[in-house]
Amino acid sequence: MENRVISPGGALRGTLKTPGDKSISHRSAILSALAKPSSPVILSNYSTGNDCQKTLQCLRALGVKIYTRKKTSPSTVKITPPGLQNLKEPKNILNCGNSGTTMRLLCGVLSSLPFYSVLTGDQSLRERPMDRVTDPLKKMGAEIFGRQGGKFPPLSITGGNLSAIEHQSNVPSAQVKSAILLAGLSAEGETWVSENSPSRDHTERMLFHFGVEILNFSPGVKPRGHLRVGVRGGSIPEARSMEIPGDISSAAFFMAGALILENSELTIQGVGLNSTRTGFLEVIKKMGAQYDILSFQEEGEPRGDIRIKYQPLQPFSVGGSMVPTLIDEIPIMAVLATQAHGVSTIKDAQELRIKESDRLKAISENLKAMGANIEEKHDGLIIEGPTRLRGTVLNSFGDHRIAMAMAIASLVAEGDSLLKGAACASISFPGFYEKLEELRPGRR
Repeated sequence: MENRVISPGGALRGTLKTPGDKSISHRSAILSALAKPSSPVILSNYSTGNDCQKTLQCLRALGVKIYTRKKTSPSTVKITPPGLQNLKEPKNILNCGNSGTTMRLLCGVLSSLPFYSVLTGDQSLRERPMDRVTDPLKKMGAEIFGRQGGKFPPLSITGGNLSAIEHQSNVPSAQVKSAILLAGLSAEGETWVSENSPSRDHTERMLFHFGVEILNFSPGVKPRGHLRVGVRGGSIPEARSMEIPGDISSAAFFMAGALILENSELTIQGVGLNSTRTGFLEVIKKMGAQYDILSFQEEGEPRGDIRIKYQPLQPFSVGGSMVPTLIDEIPIMAVLATQAHGVSTIKDAQELRIKESDRLKAISENLKAMGANIEEKHDGLIIEGPTRLRGTVLNSFGDHRIAMAMAIASLVAEGDSLLKGAACASISFPGFYEKLEELRPGRR
């Protein structure tokens, strides 16, 4: 994968629009495919990142007609819904690439269908456990096989004739919840998922948008009121177009850069502000950061513009129920901690060890190489700042969030950094480095 030299300095100034939210893009495409046959659904601002493109490729292999104008309008996707029961047995193995969301959500869909299919992915995805999804789907009646008893991909699935279950998730996971709810659309009876703390509720909101009744759910209720949600078997989504908000997880990297680079001031437009995703905003507010939210819209998926600028930061402590709301932002939170005045702690984040990389290890190794005062724990990190980082050789570990976090860290280092495997940032943010340079006018 491509390496990249990143030079420090400059300020981040200007206006930014991030790619469409990954989580919402995946779900909008899948639910469009499951909707009642109708005229095409238009998905605007669909993520052009590799992960979400893999979802489209897999749906095409299941017989879904999908049209995009890659050169003129790559973020506009037109899907003609065939309906769940009209999906076709794939002729080849479905390759999910690096996308765990694609694999886990399609497990739920394919468990509903009376044919044989196989899901695989790249080397990283094949080492990520899937049993939290496959075990409940097996209890619903799907036949699923994989390495080590179905724990690791490739996964083979023969579905159909599902029975409803009531599933208790010990570890909050939107992907597990989503897979079960998607399978529950075709199961006999009412399928319920309970969690100890709220995970992202994009699937519930998306099902609601597509006209499916979600039991014990209302978009106007705070997430803690949705710790137990369900669907009735036989529910069929309606075909409805939508505009996808910008990805706040992608925006977090630029917001962090603006906070730690002197003279920075950014406005990020149309970013998603779902309360199950705004843990990053809550934490930086506790760090003393001030930002403005402009043009806020609450209908459907909440969204708005965020204006933020450079300012001194205090340390933070995150753990418990806060972690699921910023699970993707913890790598960049660690970078912020190196520039905060005091000791920051991250705990209860062991889930990061089974992401695209072991993110706790990847963050620790990279920041140590830059001279940070950081201690790795089994479930988190302890970081003391502020530290003047030094430029060095950094490793993305093939993980897009690590690559982007280390790119931001390099901006406040002394000397250039060489980021190995930098190209993986395109998994969620194509053109990330070009946008970074565009917003640093003094570095052109």
